[in-house]
Parts: sequence; structure tokens; C-alpha cells
Amino acid sequence: MATSMGRVLVHRVVTSFCRKGRTGHCLRIRSGRYCSTAAAVTPASNPLLRHEHLPEFQAIKAEHVVPAVTRLVEELETGVGTLETNIEDVSKVTWPSLVETLERLSFPLDFAWGAVSHLNGVKNNDALREAVEQAQPLVVQITSRVAQSKPVFNGLKALQSGAATLDGPQVRILDSGVKGAQLGGVDLEGEDKENFNQMRMKMAMLGQQFSNNVLDSTKAFSLTVTDRSHMDGVPDSLLHLTSSAAAQDKNSVDPEIGPWKLTLDMPCFEPFMKHSRNQALREQMYRAYITRASHGDHDNTDVIEEIRKLRKEKSALLGYTTFADLSIDTKMADSVQEVMSLIQSLKVKSKPAAEREYAQLEEFARSNGHEDKLNLWDLSFWAERQREKLFSFSEEELRPYFPLERVLSGMFDLCSHLFGIKIQPADGTTEVWHEDVRFFNILDEQGEHIASFFLDPYSRPHEKRGGAWMDSALGRSLVMKTKPVAYLVCNQSPPVGDKPSLMNFREVETLFHEFGHGLQHMLTKVPYHDAAGINNVEWDAVEVPSQFMENWVYDWDTVQRISGHYQTGDTLPSELFQKLEDGKFTGDKITQNPHQLSN
Repeated sequence: MATSMGRVLVHRVVTSFCRKGRTGHCLRIRSGRYCSTAAAVTPASNPLLRHEHLPEFQAIKAEHVVPAVTRLVEELETGVGTLETNIEDVSKVTWPSLVETLERLSFPLDFAWGAVSHLNGVKNNDALREAVEQAQPLVVQITSRVAQSKPVFNGLKALQSGAATLDGPQVRILDSGVKGAQLGGVDLEGEDKENFNQMRMKMAMLGQQFSNNVLDSTKAFSLTVTDRSHMDGVPDSLLHLTSSAAAQDKNSVDPEIGPWKLTLDMPCFEPFMKHSRNQALREQMYRAYITRASHGDHDNTDVIEEIRKLRKEKSALLGYTTFADLSIDTKMADSVQEVMSLIQSLKVKSKPAAEREYAQLEEFARSNGHEDKLNLWDLSFWAERQREKLFSFSEEELRPYFPLERVLSGMFDLCSHLFGIKIQPADGTTEVWHEDVRFFNILDEQGEHIASFFLDPYSRPHEKRGGAWMDSALGRSLVMKTKPVAYLVCNQSPPVGDKPSLMNFREVETLFHEFGHGLQHMLTKVPYHDAAGINNVEWDAVEVPSQFMENWVYDWDTVQRISGHYQTGDTLPSELFQKLEDGKFTGDKITQNPHQLSN
């Protein structure tokens, strides 16, 4: 859920029947620098084959990816073939013989590819990309191989017909597995099946290309400012951040003298657009941001059009009128029309308020010397000035009260109060992928370890994709005897100079939001992996836990827990909190709501 839960690139096979792939059982990859025979790859030589513990991030290298995936795919192929033989008589199929066996078979590949996919999002580099591009076709192909297995599909349906003997989560897993197999092309034959699998393979490649283009175009842009007057209005926190980014010698940074390096990552872009008085620079930054991956070597225009074309063709092969109809089949909403009716009703209700707020903002800007019409690069700036005028405070006044460590401590204390858990630092007990990454254990009321999570809080635009997300490192599983472990990834302001990471309030909200997803994953009581935590939750329901947690940041008692001035320790004054509350929705209908409705 980019800026939400993030994406899980590999699910257990039983619930990943709609992944991308191609037909046939022959598993091959094109020649390349990483090619190796699977037989020569062992757990001793390749950390991706060691899955008794959490991923060994310091040991994993790009050259490990293809050999490990090749071996694991071959093992899964062999295992599935044996399974198909064992379940030919559907009258003898049982939950352990099919579902639990599939989970055991798929776990090693799921574990390894999950670690690789995670690193590709947080430690992206050319060598890792090349390895992922070579290995991905194997992963998609084997997933489709299982998705289109008639013996597996028939076995799932046989179990489904005897649902009276199963519990709710088991029924959920079977229903999802059968639907996923149908969406994965299990009913297709001959040329249709071949075309379908070729489409899915190409869509997997295009999806990776799309993500790479966005990351590359974002980090390719920077703008160095040398004139102090061009940084007028920019808060001290951003002056420190951008001067540190521009400095060749980190020991001689002067935020008042510069130079200042502007980038498109959120800790820089967002405050610059809100506070810079230089309209020309705001326009330049806005245009650079809004046109990322739309020109030059990183242009996604053709990629998007090809994805749209393939989605339409894929939907038609599966018997759907549009891709939206296909997508809605796995959602809570009953139909596309139901969704469109809801969106239209929200637009009708919000548009008058948005127009009214825009007129008020335009009048405010005009009365304060803005002579032209408001352009898109003016909205954040003038909305922030209006908020300062109406409520007599700036969001930058809040930042010193929210150092990361205090926010974490308060958030953990809140969770202890709400859920009866204890969250303890466990740094050094497992490997991490960057020195800033933290590791925590979660204990229940009896002191038993029930879950863990990694926290990667800071922006690293040269290697880490934008946004914020939660992802699964391990899920709860009685079969595999695993406890849930989550990745929580943010892109907030890092420490600068001798100051700790001081969070703006939106970053505080984002942290709570992602932790809500993490709690759903980590506190699950369901013993079956494919229905535990975040698994098998419809995408139009998945934001409920995150929104629940996010709303706590506007609770006064919670704010007292999570705030503490980084110099004095004082909690946020009540008058500042009241101003924060009063200005919570100012300008919301102009910016956030129409954007949400357009997605």
C-alpha cells in the first residue's frame, strides 16, 4: 500500500493464483552473468537458501539471486508434480494433503523472493535490478504453473464442497484459492492459455520497468541553489537538510550560506512547496515532480499504454467486459457501477466545498500581493499562509516536539494500553540492510514473544523508493511454525547535524498509519498463513486498521504520550494542539479530496 501497506510481491501459492506467468513446465532463463546450475548452489554458499531464521541482509548479494531462485523454482516444480500425482483422487484430498503441502512447498521460494523484492525497494542498485529482471520470469512462470494446475484446482473445489467441516478462515482460503485460480487462467486452453500467460509475463516485466523509471527519474533530478534570497521563506529544518545534501565536506555545512541541493524526495519537496517564496523555483520543482517518468530515458508513457492494452486483453480472455470488472471481482464492492456511484456522490458533495475554499484561498492570496491566478504550484504555498493567518501557527512550530524516538516511545505505550502488548528494542539480534534500520520484538501480556518488526524510517532517495509502506517478512503459520515479522518503511526527514530526526505532523500520521497495517499483520490470531493478518483482506477494506491508528494522533492524551521537545522534553502545549485541530481540514477539499477521488 504505497503510502499504505505496500505491495507483497510473492504470496503463498494457494492464494497467488492471479500472479503473472507463462505456459509450460520447462523452467529456463536467458543467459547472463548470474546463470548457474541449481545443483551447484547450496545453503552454505547462498544465504537466500537459508530460511531457518530471518533474511541475512548483510550477506545477500545480487549474484545470489538467480542461482537461488533457479534452484528453488526447480524444487517447487518437482514438489508440485509429486503433489499432483498424490491428489489425483479428489475424494481422498484433505486439508493437510493439499493446502498444508502447498504451503510447505512454496515457503522457501516465497521467503527468498520476498527478501529480494524487499531489498529491491530499499537498497536498489543496478546489479540487483539485473538479477531481479533475470529471476522474475522464473517466479512468475512457476506461480502460473501452479495456478493453472487442474489437479490442484479440482482438489480445492473438492475441499470447498465439504466446507461444513472447516472453520471460517479455512473456507476463506479455499474461496480465495478457487477464485484466484479462475483469474489465473485455469479454465483456459490452447492458444488462449498461451496468449494469457505471455500477457502476464510481459505485464510483470512492464511493472518492474515502470517502478524503475519512477525511481530513476526521481533521483536523477536535483537543483542546486547558490543565492540565499532564492531560499526565502524556507524553514531552518529544510535549510539544514538541503545544505547538508549539497556539501562536499559534511563537517563544513553552513545552512545560511549554502549551497542548497533541492530534490524531489518528500522531506525536501513538500516543505519547499509549502514555504518557498520563490514562485519560479516552486514552478520548476512542481513541473519536475509532476512529470517524473514522462520524458527522456525514463519515460513511462508507452509502458502505461502497453499495460492498459494488456489488461484489457487479459480481461477479455477471462470473460470480463473491462479490467475494472475483473478487479472488482476480488473486492467487497459488488460492481463497478456501485463504486462509480459512490465516487460520484462524494464528488457532488465535495465539489461545492472545494470551489468555496478555492475562492477563499484565491481572495486571500490576492489580498496578500499575489497578482496572477493561482497555479498548481501556488496552492500549497498559499494554503499554508492562509492556515498560519487563520490559526496563528506554522506546522514548523510542531516539528521540535516530535523527535522520532519520543514518537516511537509514545506510540508503543499507546499500543500497550490498547492491545496489552509490550514492544521492546531488539537491535543486533538479526541482520539489517542499513545502519539506520531498527528491529523490535512484540510480547503479549504473559511476556511471550509473538511478533517482530523492522523499522526503516528515513528517506534515501538514491536507493529507496518513495512513499511509505508495510510489507510482510514472515507471516503467522502453524504449519511452518513461524511468527509474524513486518517491514515498516517510511521516508521521513533524517537527522541533520546535531539534531535528531524531527518529524512534521504528516510524518507522525504516516508512521501511525503504517503501524496500523503492521499491527493487523503482527497481532493476528489466525493460525493459517493465507488468512492471517494482512493476507486475503480485500483492497477496499485493507485501510481500516491503518486509519484507526492514524486517528489517534489527534487525541490529546496520545499527543501527550508522543510529544516531547527535543531540547527541553516539554510536551506539545495545549494551545498549539488546539490550533492543530482547528486547522486539520483547512484546504482539504481543494487538494486531498479531489486527488483521492481521482484514484
